[in-house]
Amino acid sequence: MRIARFSLDGTVGFGVVEGDATTEGGPVLDIIKGHPFADFERSGQKLPLSKVRLLPPVLPNKVVAVGRNYAEHARELGHEVPETPVLFFKPSTSVVGPGDPVVYPAFSSELHHEAELAVVIGRLCKDVPRERVKDVVLGYTCANDVTARDVQRAENQWARSKGFDSSCPLGPWTETELDPSDLALMCTVNGEQRQLGRTSEMVRSIEDLVVLVSEAMTLLPGDVILTGTPAGVGPLNVGDEVAVTIEGIGTLTNKVIKRD
Repeated sequence: MRIARFSLDGTVGFGVVEGDATTEGGPVLDIIKGHPFADFERSGQKLPLSKVRLLPPVLPNKVVAVGRNYAEHARELGHEVPETPVLFFKPSTSVVGPGDPVVYPAFSSELHHEAELAVVIGRLCKDVPRERVKDVVLGYTCANDVTARDVQRAENQWARSKGFDSSCPLGPWTETELDPSDLALMCTVNGEQRQLGRTSEMVRSIEDLVVLVSEAMTLLPGDVILTGTPAGVGPLNVGDEVAVTIEGIGTLTNKVIKRD
């Protein structure tokens, strides 16, 4: 089930996406009553997906990201895979949705794309055992951990390099019925392939990461865990269109713009 968050005439809601580009009339959105973090009903009120604005699929209280979770990516940056996972936060203000601009920060001259699978938490949880990880996950979406690489190299903390406004595109929706263990993941810039990998190449699995993060902090409905990026990260320039595509989910597209 694909659950999208949308805006129409100033009203924000959730809906189930039905159909695709091959469907006569295109995909539609069946608006749901309530929100997806509890039992909900479909209203039966359907809108063409083309008539609404897709928003970030969730508004997370926190985005917890893991660094260097693909061995080839770690090596391309001159690092080894750390024995203890490197975790960092991206603030809620960094989150934007499909079609929203990524604003090139004035304090950087080396912006990079990082295509990632994102885990969307579905219920309040703490100290989650491995066998219950599936019970606390609502689903999965595409993410781009946009990074000011020059700032990351210069500063011991990654707050500015990875936490600036618009540095965390998410979308286009949350897919709830998906086996995330071996999905193709691709990033293109202006249609040119930059990254191509599979989630099976992760050093630490989604179960590992949910257990690890929930040992340290309470996860709330709508929180997001970013699972790392495969090799091939590279520069983004003003005017570039960057797209993250994950098998079974869809494509998240954003354009890089200059800050006014």
